[in-house]
Amino acid sequence: MVKDKQTNKEEFVDIEKLPMLNVGIFGHIDHGKTTLLQRLSGKWTDTHSEELKRGITIKLGYADAIIRKKGDDYNIKEGDAVRYITFVDAPGHEMLMVTMLSGAAIIDAAILVVAANEGIKPQTREHLIALDAKNINNIIVVQNKIDLVEKHEAVRNFKQIKDFLKGTIAENAPIIPVSAQQEVNINKLLEELCKIDIPERDLKCDPMFIIARSFDVNKPGTKISDLQGGVLGGSLKCGTLKVGDEIEIKPGINYKRENQIVYDTIKTKITKIFRGKYEIKEAIPGGSLALQTDLDPNVSKADSLSSQVVGTTGKLPEITFDVKLKLNLFDKVIGTDEKIDVGVIKHNELLLLSLNTMISVGNVIKVTPEDIEIALKVPIIPFKGDKVGLARNLKGHWRLIGFGELI
Repeated sequence: MVKDKQTNKEEFVDIEKLPMLNVGIFGHIDHGKTTLLQRLSGKWTDTHSEELKRGITIKLGYADAIIRKKGDDYNIKEGDAVRYITFVDAPGHEMLMVTMLSGAAIIDAAILVVAANEGIKPQTREHLIALDAKNINNIIVVQNKIDLVEKHEAVRNFKQIKDFLKGTIAENAPIIPVSAQQEVNINKLLEELCKIDIPERDLKCDPMFIIARSFDVNKPGTKISDLQGGVLGGSLKCGTLKVGDEIEIKPGINYKRENQIVYDTIKTKITKIFRGKYEIKEAIPGGSLALQTDLDPNVSKADSLSSQVVGTTGKLPEITFDVKLKLNLFDKVIGTDEKIDVGVIKHNELLLLSLNTMISVGNVIKVTPEDIEIALKVPIIPFKGDKVGLARNLKGHWRLIGFGELI
């Protein structure tokens, strides 16, 4: 028996038997993503002091929800539990595109938010292109803030959204008019989320867990005997993990030796696993997870291990500072009001790479029309075939110019 966080009632919820999805929420800044997420989950994800002060999402935010059905109504408060959703709130600010790409790496489906009073913005286009490149096929478009416009304006905006989606991966996506602030049509959005097919999960591969956040959950003044080990939050991409597994974390801890930066793999053990507030013994892909370990909490505090990769001991690829990518460049730079040609990538050009939740920069050491080789400043964990976002620095901002595939 557990107390469900949405109903506040004691009940038995067999969380592992519910279909699970990771759903990202994307869109331009101030189009209402975080408020929408609060209505969908009952939780605010802007919990960091700097985010609250500035009024924008800076880091990836997470919220778990059980969608329920009572009669024909879908909600998060009462009725039969039908689906477990982990929502990932990605920042819409153009300077935080790299964080958005990290969010796109750990989701199964996406909600793209467009404010009816503002319409399509550069980051709306950028986010949709990134979702396409990350092979996110399940997309729901939310036309938010319909309470702020007249009916004829909402209809015109709806048509603009339809035109924008033509020829894209979301051409046939449902468009749901919503007012997150007034809680209009939230039930229709929850219903649509329950129509999404659950992806087939690969349970037989070696486990790969992507760390999005890491924590020290101990309160100041906790006795040494009561200290809990470091916690890793993120998503299991494939395979299974269970309590007691010996795991390794890469790239690990770095330090300087003989004027060179050296990386040491971190090894530890899983002591507890949580899906939301529910403790489980074994985890499969789908939804967000928290792995409690026997790590010194100083190692995991303040997101110090975010973007790293977890696997069972001896099963992860070796880290690499050099990557070769099959190249797929856009015609135009994404995320700018002005149309700028991507052009060619030049030898020794500095690029930013986004792989899963890992971010690195590096210099191009070889370039051909089909592929490039890059020497990285920070190593990555290479998985052949993975998509890598490529960004170029333009006027102090990293702008998306294309994607590569690890060869």
